Amino acid sequence: MFLLEEQLPMDLNDLRIFCRVAELASFTKAAEHLNMAKGRVSTIIQLLESEVGSRLLQRTTRTVRLTPDGEIFLERCKELLVDADQLHGMFRPIAGDLRGNVRIDMPGLFAQELVLPKLPELLVTHPQLELGISINDRWVDIVREGVDCLVRIGPLPDSDLVARTIGMMKMCNLASPAYLRQYGVPLLPGDLAHHRIIHYANNLRNEDAVFRYAHDNAVRMVPMQSALVVNGGTILQMACLKGLGIMQMSAPTCQRLIDSGELIEVLPEFRPPPLQVSLLLPHRRHIAPRVEAVLNWVTQVTRPHMLDRV
Repeated sequence: MFLLEEQLPMDLNDLRIFCRVAELASFTKAAEHLNMAKGRVSTIIQLLESEVGSRLLQRTTRTVRLTPDGEIFLERCKELLVDADQLHGMFRPIAGDLRGNVRIDMPGLFAQELVLPKLPELLVTHPQLELGISINDRWVDIVREGVDCLVRIGPLPDSDLVARTIGMMKMCNLASPAYLRQYGVPLLPGDLAHHRIIHYANNLRNEDAVFRYAHDNAVRMVPMQSALVVNGGTILQMACLKGLGIMQMSAPTCQRLIDSGELIEVLPEFRPPPLQVSLLLPHRRHIAPRVEAVLNWVTQVTRPHMLDRV
């Protein structure tokens, strides 16, 4: 067994290289990301394994994966690198000197409508910050994807991630003017028998399409016909704009289209219950100051779009 505390001469840059190879599961991808020669990356990992006295990565012709010792070593590396980042900037005001990489994964419409419009202000204030935003509605492996934080809307699956709640987002029922001209405007849930819903299913599961709404402190469901099943908010919104059915969507991510008249809210007294918006972080002791600062910024710019109370 190895102890990082006893390896004082160990180069922190070598640890960063190891973390990148482990997260990307590829020497080639890590070398490209780090702008280094693949052979140099491989040599550094071999020297690191020799130094700690254990094989950290299992290599095959197609894959690279962590050994059991490598999994333990990766977690300790991350903790050590976060501590090093905090020591490096210990006496500098965080707000005045954000630098380095921060990567956040979030739903597409959440990024497009709530985060990106405010992003120039952050990057102008902190020109040394390198922010990466990846777009997903699906659940991703936060370590393997090399992501510092996930933003997710709705119920959370069981995991070892640490969750922070930004707030609760109002939901609404929307349709295009063309759809309503063709099918009419529903006034009560009973009218939905003659309508279609665009069904959202994260994994395109074979499940019945339903219209959900909150009533008398309970969630009620009305079965509906669906002509289309989608697994992403962006395509859900596009399908609704094309008149393919009614959709149930978070109101803030569609407010621009509601204001322009491109989408019209229906059944406003029968909205789905609000959904929780969460920041999800790896389960570890520390968060790098630059990551913490960016997460605080995301919370600050999106919280005005949340409900004051449910």
